[in-house]
This record gives sequence, C-alpha cells and structure tokens, in this order.
Amino acid sequence: MAQSAAVEIRDDREHGSLVAYGDGRPAGTVAYFAMEPAPGALVAVHTVVRPEHEGKGIAGALVREFYAMAAREGVAVVPLCPYAAKWAQRHPDEAPEASAELVREAERQLRSHPELF
Repeated sequence: MAQSAAVEIRDDREHGSLVAYGDGRPAGTVAYFAMEPAPGALVAVHTVVRPEHEGKGIAGALVREFYAMAAREGVAVVPLCPYAAKWAQRHPDEAPEASAELVREAERQLRSHPELF
C-alpha cells in the first residue's frame, strides 16, 4: 500500500486494477495484466482518474506505485498506457525501459484480454 496526499493505493490483482482511494472511495485506477508465463512483466493498459480528483497527482502516484510494485516482484513493466509511457519517460530512474521484444509480447497478450480494451 502506498500513500499520496490522503490517497491510499491498493492492488486488486484478481481484477487487474491498481486502485487509488480518496476518502474511502475509488479516485483512480491503473488497469493492467500480468504477462504469462509467470513471473512475466506487469502491463499497464489504462490509467484513469475520476474527474473530481484530476490535478491532484493521483495518476502519477498510481504509476509510481505500479513501477514500485513490479520492482518488489522482480518483474519488468510494459507501459502500453499512454500516460504510463509518458510518466516513464519523465522518470527513467524509477521506470526501467522494457525491451522491444517484451513490448511486442505484451501487445500480443493484450489481444487475449478484450476486457481491457
């Protein structure tokens, strides 16, 4: 669990969501999946913040925690989400770049997760 300005972040691996909570309610999420075979990379597909929570740093806190979570698990992150990819470019010290081969495989596996489109 991570904290960012009264926001609690929890991983809901079963549902493929890293969720930020503000005042006990969902404020934002990173939708993701874990690549197979385990322990594959974690693949960020979408980052969404509810309109009433925009501009509070929640998206950045979510992506930062997503990379930290992957680091704790010893796996790479493939940021297919445009926001996560831009965040990674701005924070190369916290967001190691995934290999082109890993990105291609993540894109292939994403096609088998239609619920994330």
